[in-house]
Parts: sequence; C-alpha cells; structure tokens
Amino acid sequence: MSSEPNSKRTGRFKRAVAQNHLQELTERAVGVLTFVNLPIRKKFLLFFVGVLLWFFALFFVSVSTLVVIRSKSRTIVYDLIPWDKTANKISKDIQEVITNASDMASASDVEGLIGLKERSASKLDDVRINLATLTTGGQINDYSRENNALRETYEVKSLKGDVDGEQYVQSATTTVGAARKVLSELADQRMAVIKGQAGGSRDDRSLQELNRLLRDSIVLSDRFSAHLSAAYAKNSRDIGFDFACTFSAMIAVLLLSIGLLVLFTHWISNSLVQPLNSIIGQIRSLGEGDISTLKKIEITSRDEIGVLSTEFNGLMESISQMALFKKLIEEDNAIEDVYARLAKKFTKDLGLQNLTIYEVANSQNKMKPVYPVALPDDALSCIPDILNDCSLCRAKKTGHEISSFAYPQMCTSFRAETGKEHICIPMIVGGLTGGVVQFLFDRPADQHAGLKEVERKVFQAKQYIQESLSVLDAKRLMGTLRDSALKDSLTGLYNRRFLQEYTESLVAGILRRQKQVGLLMCDLDYFKQVNDLYGHNTGDAILKETSNIIRNSVRTSDLVIRFGGEEFLVVLLDINADEAMTIAEKIRQNVEKTRMKTPDGTIQKTISLGISEFPKDADTFWQSIKFADVALYKAK
Repeated sequence: MSSEPNSKRTGRFKRAVAQNHLQELTERAVGVLTFVNLPIRKKFLLFFVGVLLWFFALFFVSVSTLVVIRSKSRTIVYDLIPWDKTANKISKDIQEVITNASDMASASDVEGLIGLKERSASKLDDVRINLATLTTGGQINDYSRENNALRETYEVKSLKGDVDGEQYVQSATTTVGAARKVLSELADQRMAVIKGQAGGSRDDRSLQELNRLLRDSIVLSDRFSAHLSAAYAKNSRDIGFDFACTFSAMIAVLLLSIGLLVLFTHWISNSLVQPLNSIIGQIRSLGEGDISTLKKIEITSRDEIGVLSTEFNGLMESISQMALFKKLIEEDNAIEDVYARLAKKFTKDLGLQNLTIYEVANSQNKMKPVYPVALPDDALSCIPDILNDCSLCRAKKTGHEISSFAYPQMCTSFRAETGKEHICIPMIVGGLTGGVVQFLFDRPADQHAGLKEVERKVFQAKQYIQESLSVLDAKRLMGTLRDSALKDSLTGLYNRRFLQEYTESLVAGILRRQKQVGLLMCDLDYFKQVNDLYGHNTGDAILKETSNIIRNSVRTSDLVIRFGGEEFLVVLLDINADEAMTIAEKIRQNVEKTRMKTPDGTIQKTISLGISEFPKDADTFWQSIKFADVALYKAK
C-alpha cells in the first residue's frame, strides 16, 4: 500500500526535474538566438550580420533565378529559334524545289528546263549545306526568293546532343541526297522527251518519286519544328515557373526575414529597455526618497545591461542597508550602542576585523577607545600619549584620511613595530573631529590587488561612517544634555534626579542577583562655618575636594551621588555583610586626614556617615535611604 504513493511522488519529481531541465534548455536556446549574454557591441554586430545574411539570401535567390532564366532564355534565343528558322527555311527551299520539279515536268524548251534544274539543284545544295551547318554549327545566310538578295544572316549552334535534332539532320540529309539524284534523273528524262528521244511515262514516275522524297523532307522539318516548338514551350513554362517560384521564395524570405527582424528587435530591445526602465523607476523612487519601494532588477542577461543591473542592484542594496542601518542606530539608546553596531557592521559585513574606534573630547584635548571597550594601553596600535593629547593623532589634527599604504610612516604616533598597515578615518562632526576609526591590515603579498580590495572595503566603511555622523552628533548632544540634567554641575557627581530615574532598574538588578547594597549617607561637619568664614567659593572648592575623596575611596562600579547641599549618598553595589562599615570608615579617615586649601591656608574637615543595607534593613530602597539618613544624624 505504501509503495504506490512513493512511486507517484518519484514520478512527479522526475517530471518536474524534466520540465525544469526543458525550461532551462529553452531559455538557453532563446538566449543564444537573441544574443542575450553577448556584449551589446557584439549583439548589434551579429544582428547586423544576420540582417546582412538575409539580404544575401534574397540576393542569392534572385541571382540564381536570373541565371536559370538567362540560361533558358539563351537556349530559346540562341538555340531553338535559330534551329526553327533553319528548319522553316529548309521547308521553304524544298517547297520551292517541289514547285520547280512540277515546272520541269511540263517544260517544253531546253533552256527553261536547264534553268529549273539549276535552281532546284542549287536549293537542294543549300538545304544540304544548312543541314550540315545544323550539325557543326555556324552561320546561315537567308536570301530573298524574288531577287536572290541576302536578307538575313544568323548563327546556329550545333545540334549535337539533341537526339531528335540529330535524327532529323541524318534523315533529312539522306532524303535530300536521294531527291538530288532523282532530280537529275527527272531533268535528263525530260531533256530526252524534249529532244524526242524518249516517252513521258518514265518522266512521270521520276516526278512522283521526287515529290515523295521532298514531301518526306518537309515532314521531317515539320516534325523537327514541332519538337522545337515543344522545347520552346517547355522552356517558356520553366521560365514562368522559375519566375513564380522565385517571386514566391523572395516573398517568403522577405516575410520571414521581416518577422525574424521584428522578433529579434523585440527581444533585443526588451533586454535593453526593460532593465533601463526599471533602473529609471528605481532612480525616480530614490530621488523621491521612497526607499521602501526599491526592488531588485531582474537579471536577464550577462551583457553590459546585466552588469549594469547587477551593479545597480548592489547600489540599491547598499542604499537600503545604509537606510536600515541609520534607522537602527537612531533607535539605539546610547552612543555606545551606535559604536558597537558600527563596529559589528565593519567586522561582520565588510570583513574589517582589526579596528579601533576612538572618541574625541575636543574640550579636554583627549581621546579614548570606545571599541573595543576598555582597551588597555599596551594593546593600542598608537602611542598611549594620544589619549591625553589627541593633537598627536594626525587624523584628528588634520581631519584627513591617513593611510600608510599611500605613504609609509605618515603618522609618527603609529607604532611601526606592530608590523601592520593602517588607515585612519576622521569622523568630522560640526567641523570638528569627533572621533577616529582606525583599520589595521596585514601587508598584502600582491600590493596592487590587495590595495584594491582594501580600498573597496574602506570605501564602504566610510559610507557607513558618514551615515552615522549625524546620529552620533545627535546622541552625543543628547548625552550631554542628559548628563547636565542628571549630574551635579559643581562636583560632576550624579544628582538626586539620577537616583530617582534609575532606582527601579537598580533595585530590579539587586533583587535578581540576590545581593546586598550598602547605602552611606555622608555629611560634612560644620560646613556652614566654612561658607561664613571663607565664602562660598571656598565652600564650593571643599565640596569638590570632598567629592573626589569619596569617589577615590570606593570602587568604580559604585555610585557616588550629591544628595543635596553638603550631603553625599554612596551606593555600594553587591557588598558582603558588614563591608559597608569598612568602606564608611575608609571615607571618614580619608576626609579627616586631607588638608584642604583656603585663602588663609589649609583646614581639616571631618565627615559624618550613616549606614544602612538594602534589602536587609528595609523592604524598599528609599526606606533604606531614610534609615541611612537617620543613622547620619545620630552620628552627628
């Protein structure tokens, strides 16, 4: 039961494969016939050659027909007509001899008889000569019967090869020869009768025999003329048939050539026009900014149009990818995400594996690597001094692309001992260099081919860099504005608003990790006296100094927040039991032993701290802060 469905599926699969194979062969055949995959120049050259061949075909048919018609016409004009004229002339001469023979039979004087005999004998000699000329070919002279003047001269060709003609000449020559003898006998008998030496009965028999021979000659000439008329008619029919066939063939060839010309013109024009119209439509959509409607152009050939379509599809794909990339980075939350996505594009899509992205702080004349994150100084390809003095970076300073391929050791800050080639691309934002992207390459074995590949990849990378500049600038500006809202302008510490915005995510992380958070509420002792004695400028300086002491006393992962006035809140993330007390004591001692400058010298300040732990001491984060605040007042 199960074998039948399997066999049917196998049969359907084989039929589908056969159909696909047939379709592929058909497409290949059409491609060959329409020169689809040939370059355009060769395509039109072959098209021209094809049209020329059709014209040659028409020319060949026409010339061949003309040659055949000319041959048959020459046969009629130079063979049949002269032969027929000669046969008719022979018949006329023999008919004249018959007339003369009758006159000879009734002649009563010797002179008249002799004249008739000579004329008749001359005619028969002319007939024999003409018959001989038909056999060998030559010139025929036609004389007038009235005055024996030359009326016409024409050429005849030899009858050799024409069986009927040869039989005619042979039979007629024999008959005329016999008639010549009988004519002489008739003349001699009539001469004897005239002279009274014989009776007339023998004369009558000779006349009858002569007339019979001469009429047989006329019959032979008439039969030959009929044969020639049949040949003439046949050649005429052949000429008419050949002309009709030629005309039909020319019409057929002309219609076929026009049909193929129209078909090939349609195919070739479609192979050119359709992709070009698609490209025009895509360019129009691109010009209108409607990138979402862009579709790939179908590649129907491998000629220049196919190459153009392929390159255009690649261009549209790049534009689409650029638009998608820009949309993605615009939706990213932080500028660090943009750098990471930009680096991923370089490494995954473009194959630029070895790279570093630097962010430039122009106001501080510093730069730092933002990809890879936390890159140690010894892993940098440039001297570490550029981080604290970004003017040492040639790409940052000039705002131009720096390539060691163009000029070795162009940048003196690049460490040549790495054994790498480098290309540094500045990220110009608002006329200033906001960052530098550095690509590192191994020295290629084939300098020319390797450099071409590098230039291609770097060119694509620069397009993505260019697309990201406006987004980076906007996110950097937004980051600056956000920092200004979430950071204290005096100390640079996070403010209370920051704590309010991030409490939820902070608490969720603590509970998820099941860790403890230490909360240290810090307050400078007798800070109001400092403002009263030394002024607010000195008070601000002491607050800055205190914030630096607290920040340096905790881990980088911990948060130091200016909670208000001279109060600071320290959030110690993921601490162990009683670790908050140790850190609090460390802060207290560091503040106490620090001598702070005043206009009159230095002073020492103390600080009081209150400690609580979340979620150990309270159910909510803000309640734990309240407990730390209560503990602070107890400490005071």
